Formats: sequence, structure tokens, C-alpha cells
Amino acid sequence: MRLSHFVIALGTSMFCAYAQGADVANDAQHAAAKTAAEVCSACHGVNGRSVSPTFPNLAGQTAAYIETQLKAFKDQSRADPDAQAYMWGMASQLSDGMIGALAAFYAGQPAAPSAKAGDPALVAKGKRVFEEGVPARQIPPCASCHGAHAEGQAIFPRLAGQHAPYLLKQLLVIQNVLRTAPVMHGVIKDLTKDQMQSVVLYLESM
Repeated sequence: MRLSHFVIALGTSMFCAYAQGADVANDAQHAAAKTAAEVCSACHGVNGRSVSPTFPNLAGQTAAYIETQLKAFKDQSRADPDAQAYMWGMASQLSDGMIGALAAFYAGQPAAPSAKAGDPALVAKGKRVFEEGVPARQIPPCASCHGAHAEGQAIFPRLAGQHAPYLLKQLLVIQNVLRTAPVMHGVIKDLTKDQMQSVVLYLESM
């Protein structure tokens, strides 16, 4: 009887711990959704679907990338001009728990549907650069890190459907070392602005 009582007590305590953990997770999810709706949506749109080319879409972005970038804003290691202007102050108020919850929230939202179709010739050129790189300059294809459909992989962000002006600005600040991103800088340092423009138009059209 004593053994059976012990097993029942152990099972009850494990269930309570699980339920408590679930409650904490649910609380974090609700808090993240509330923050996204009341704060982040002012720039990034409802559920992370930005309508302004200045601010990126977050819906469907990889959680690992969002978490990494929010932490970089918070510790001010991402120091490009827009980061300083918009995100340093915002991220400084976020706990690590909230950062993780926001990353999970946005990663779980359906990605914004592509709605823009650029010049067909430029889009086709951008597609070639994305899928094949620029072998003559030893520039690897973007798809090797960002996925065949630019869907993103772990810390490499989703690019499909992202605003072309935002992407172009980020490519330029990385190329000019205004934003620290050693891997990306090495990849794009020899891309011309025309090649960048074609790639971002292709990505926006996806």
C-alpha cells in the first residue's frame, strides 16, 4: 500500500508540475501576443504583416533569427542606423523570456502573401543570382543558406515576401559594415547594387 501511495503521489506531483509549466507557457504566449498587438504592430503590422517598406514583415520569420536579432538590439551589438533609431529602445525593455515568446509568436503566424511583381527581366535576373550565385565573382547562391524558396533556416532569415526597400537597405548597410554580419558581408561584398536590386525584387515577388 505504501508503494502504491508513493506512486500515486509521484504521479500527482508530476502532473501538477506539468500543468504549472503549461500555465507558465500559456502566460508567456498571451503576454507576447499582447505586446505584439499593443507595441510591435505600430511598425510591423497586425501579427507581423508590415504594410510599410521601412519595417520588415515578421510573420513566418524563423524564431531563431528573431530571437538572435532582438538580443542583438538589446545588447546594442546590432548597430546599423535603423536599429539605433527604432529598436535599441524597444528591445531594452524586453526580458529574455519575452524575447523568446515574441520569437515563437511571430514564427507561428502565417507569412504575409506576396503581392508585388516587379519588372519581369529584373526578377528573372534576381532569381538566377539567388539560385546560382555569381560564379565569376565566387559569390555563392543565396539559397544555400536561406533555403530553396527563401523560407529561412534557423538563424538564417526568411526572405520570401519581404519588402524590397527594406532588404536593399540591409544589404547596403551590411556591405558597408554599418551592420555587423561577417558571413553575409563576405558573401555580398562584391555584389553590385544592380544585382542587389534584382535579388530583392525577386524575393519580394515570392
